[in-house]
Amino acid sequence: MTFALTRRTAIASGLAAIAAPAIAIEPPRDITLQQDFDELWETLRDRYAFFGDKATDWDRVRAIYQPRLAAVGDDEEKWNRLLLAITDELYDGHTHFSSPVPGLPRWPLSDVFVGETPAGVEVRAIRDGSAAMDSGIGIGDVVLAIDGVPFAQAAAARMPRALARPDPEARRFAINAAVGGNRDRARKLRLRSKDGSVRDLLLPFKPFADRASINHRKLDEGFGYIAITSFGDSEAPKAFDAALEQLKDTPGLIIDARDNGGGDTAVARPIMGRFIKERRPYALMRRRSGQGFGLTDPWTEYVDPQGPFTYEKPVVVLQNHWSASMAEGFPMGMKGIRRAVTVGTETMGLGAAVFPLRLDRTGISINYSAEPVYDVKDNPRWKLKPDIPTTPGADILAAGVKELKRLASR
Repeated sequence: MTFALTRRTAIASGLAAIAAPAIAIEPPRDITLQQDFDELWETLRDRYAFFGDKATDWDRVRAIYQPRLAAVGDDEEKWNRLLLAITDELYDGHTHFSSPVPGLPRWPLSDVFVGETPAGVEVRAIRDGSAAMDSGIGIGDVVLAIDGVPFAQAAAARMPRALARPDPEARRFAINAAVGGNRDRARKLRLRSKDGSVRDLLLPFKPFADRASINHRKLDEGFGYIAITSFGDSEAPKAFDAALEQLKDTPGLIIDARDNGGGDTAVARPIMGRFIKERRPYALMRRRSGQGFGLTDPWTEYVDPQGPFTYEKPVVVLQNHWSASMAEGFPMGMKGIRRAVTVGTETMGLGAAVFPLRLDRTGISINYSAEPVYDVKDNPRWKLKPDIPTTPGADILAAGVKELKRLASR
């Protein structure tokens, strides 16, 4: 497949042809892959948020990948894979193509979370409703191969090559990216169980089912339960208000932010506002100030009271490895306004608001981490732990109910 010139380029070429005398018309100036490469590299150099935390040598990234442009030609897949390799150098799950590209490797996390152990790369968590859950993968299984490729080799393919020093976070990124396989494709995993037996499992491609942004019910213990599956729905605050109205007399409330891909702070803040009577800070943010590692001084983000009443009973917020972006900021914010205890696992570790970058010639859009987020005590969001951590494979909802019983009995 060949690239098409963007509308911007076509218009510029057309205006040049109209404005210039016929004898002096120049051929349309193509915007080359080199210019797209430069735009990506320079924008991230100047505006990417986490160079101070990463081991990435960004000058070395240019030295490694710029010579590969000559082999791309007009092959779109080669260009996409080159861009993927460049963004992998930042080992940041929030810096990637704006929209998934079919057939390309997934970014982490997909539906399996793995960790390094003396026994090998071990399954630590499996996403509910996923092909991995359906297939019978077990907590503690060791991943030996994916799609016939030894797992060490598959992980090495996603490992950054321009590190100035070793960084365990880069390895964590690589193994979790590798176990996801390719988008829109089945994948085959070879696993070793705790008893030493080895088995091959085929994980078919399975899209996640659409869910309402807000679901609620009353639990057997009498507590209220509201699941927020996305902060990307502008109608979610209204739906949350309706749910809270139904649960306003409960002695405590579980808010479930698990398996939530994030969204907009404009959706999350009105929900947080239902639990306070006065304005409170919930986060600090910074931004890159240009080339170099410097970040601006922090500014404070606030939550204002919302709704016809304030829910004042104890609140527990559930989180897991698939709580991403604003679904990480929400548990952090609820804790920051002093209205919730968090229960579950670590979240996805996406620590910043993202900015979009659209490359001129190929029209490909990439998001990148631009505004780091911190809690009210200035701790980075991507390093935050739950107040009540759960063990791999544990029932997070049951742990949340247990904590809520403790809080309600005080």
